[in-house]
Amino acid sequence: MNIKNISNMDNSGQGAAEYILLFGGVIVIAIFALLIYRHYMERSENSLTAGDDIMDVRTSVDNNRTKWGE
Repeated sequence: MNIKNISNMDNSGQGAAEYILLFGGVIVIAIFALLIYRHYMERSENSLTAGDDIMDVRTSVDNNRTKWGE
């Protein structure tokens, strides 16, 4: 084996390793963002449940119907 083949073999897995590191970094950032979002939702003063949101929409629609005489 000559020296050119040895140096080529050393760099053959570098691209895959860089993609793995990049993907790992994206996952870490996504987890961090989800933790911040969860913390924000838990500390919110308003009710943020789907059931309450549906009731708010229904109340708003009913109010608009009576307001416009339908």
